Amino acid sequence: MPATVRIVNLIDIGVNLSHASFDPDREAVIQRASDAGVAIMIVTGSSRDSSHAARDVARTRPDCLYATAGVHPHHAKDFGVADLNWIRDLSRDPQVVAVGECGLDFFRNFSPQADQERAFHHQLEAATDNGLPVFLHQRDAHETFCAILDEHLGGLSGAVAHCFTGQRAELDHYLERGLMIGITGWICDERRGHHLRDLIAHIPPDRLMIETDAPYLLPRDLDPRPRSRRNEPMYLPHILDVIATVTGQPVAEMAEQTRRNTVDFFGLGCREASGQDK
Repeated sequence: MPATVRIVNLIDIGVNLSHASFDPDREAVIQRASDAGVAIMIVTGSSRDSSHAARDVARTRPDCLYATAGVHPHHAKDFGVADLNWIRDLSRDPQVVAVGECGLDFFRNFSPQADQERAFHHQLEAATDNGLPVFLHQRDAHETFCAILDEHLGGLSGAVAHCFTGQRAELDHYLERGLMIGITGWICDERRGHHLRDLIAHIPPDRLMIETDAPYLLPRDLDPRPRSRRNEPMYLPHILDVIATVTGQPVAEMAEQTRRNTVDFFGLGCREASGQDK
């Protein structure tokens, strides 16, 4: 495990902080993240209920929490016109900074593929209409995912491939389309994520963002290993350490670069400035 360097002002772009596993100690989780140097967290929405919950959680700490609003492909079979209405409504909330988590998942196929594609199209349209970037999910659906994305890229303010775990060809296709790349603790998994250690060098520094996807994807190489299997945003510095070690980059420089990328992508600087003016 790399030596931990004390870094502050990190941003976790994907935390499922409204998840029920955080109900008993959510405030303590936020405090532990802050103590570890994580200054801002973006709370992931993946359904109507979780998106509203993510927004509500973000409102409790507007200085450090933001949210996304969208429908994950697992829930696409239930997607209808009413979902477009609440996504557009939530997108106008100052704490909501992206549409998503949306995309395609042909690995699980919890929703029929046609429903996933329809919901994905509609959410990309909503993001275009509201001028927000999109927080994207893709698993085993790369060609269809890129084909749909290509129809909307011209109108989107930005897109990030959340929790990227793919191979070189997928990475190249995303970079060619201008996508940002979100890297999680998957890179710490010697069984499934070791290939990311080679791929990380091919991600331009200004296209990289970092995330925990907590409570999922607890880094496997934490030492000492937590007794709980629940991931927390306080482990984001560990993920950054691993990336910096693999790339040979100073951790402080990588921390600053990923922060700047994230602030620019989600427009956080504009929101902070707007808040100071009030």
